[in-house]
Amino acid sequence: MKVLHTCLSRSWGGMEMYSLLTAKLLAASGVEVEMLCLPNSRLYEEAVKQNLTGFTVNYRNQLSLGAVLKLSRLIRERKYDLIHAEASKDLWLITPALRLANFNIPLLLSKHVGSFIVKKDFLHRFIYGRVTKALAISRVIKKNLVDTTPLRDEKIILLHNGIDANKFDPAKYNKNKVRNEFKIDENELLIGMTARFSPGKGHEEFLFAARELTKKFGNLKFIIIGEPSKGEDKYAKEIKSLAVQFGITDKIIFTGYRTDIPEILAAMDIFVFPSHAEAFGLSLIEAMSMEKPSVCSNSDGVLDIALDGVTSFMFEKQNAAELKEKIELLIIDHAKRKEFGTASRKRVLDNFDTAIFTNKLIDIYKEVTVR
Repeated sequence: MKVLHTCLSRSWGGMEMYSLLTAKLLAASGVEVEMLCLPNSRLYEEAVKQNLTGFTVNYRNQLSLGAVLKLSRLIRERKYDLIHAEASKDLWLITPALRLANFNIPLLLSKHVGSFIVKKDFLHRFIYGRVTKALAISRVIKKNLVDTTPLRDEKIILLHNGIDANKFDPAKYNKNKVRNEFKIDENELLIGMTARFSPGKGHEEFLFAARELTKKFGNLKFIIIGEPSKGEDKYAKEIKSLAVQFGITDKIIFTGYRTDIPEILAAMDIFVFPSHAEAFGLSLIEAMSMEKPSVCSNSDGVLDIALDGVTSFMFEKQNAAELKEKIELLIIDHAKRKEFGTASRKRVLDNFDTAIFTNKLIDIYKEVTVR
């Protein structure tokens, strides 16, 4: 099977990273996968580094006729069995290219983020009409596709993203490595979150809970992993200033960007996922794979991942007081932390490992190409 995998984005975030991971997983499983990216994009550079075959197209907008013609020629010459787009905007290039040359090959669309714009006009019906199947990463994204695009429910498949549970295996990491780095005592509980500094990730609620909990417990430390993306430095400064305002700078560790996420998670006792709206939540799955009990907001993609009272305690999103209460339940109950941690890794192994994702995706490829 030969697949063209497209992601026409200059950003380097979750969608782009998962697009590259998907291509690598497919290649490792024997699928002949090639990537189509924007020239000089980070994704194209990373694809080349990973020894993936990549092509570029200088696509700017719907009037880029030269890009349409170039893609038509590429499809004809490379003889793909299927095209898999990782971004909705890619359809504005792919659909005209396929229709122009009358290529009767399946077109899949992965949907990673929701949209607030209803796209059911004539042009969008033309663009989405060529999609064979859409793959939604969570139930909330599947519903969003039905609500905002011309796609019917029967054309949409729920396919959760996954993480490498073999990499995020608690048996492989020393809990004390990061704890020693930050001088965290053996009797201290480390409570943490991993998220870029962006409004809506729940940093404010996390810091509020930290302030209130340190008033009651003297053996707590809190850790925040992540950095601001481009244009978000002001927000990051505001969050760090809030820690000063709350008088908890001696209890809070801001690590910045880290590449050793499994080691960081190994050091934690409780993981917090306070995002206001998340299409899915790979960082939560990573923590669960590392057997971390968690406290998470009860909204959107989180509902596909965590099980309240089994792997996690859930709280009403943006309700800082309830977040504090749910964290406290885990602070005082070591047995519950252990119980949640064990159940969390089992849930990941049963549902969210990359091997499961890859096998399901290849099955979908086979199904649509047979037709």
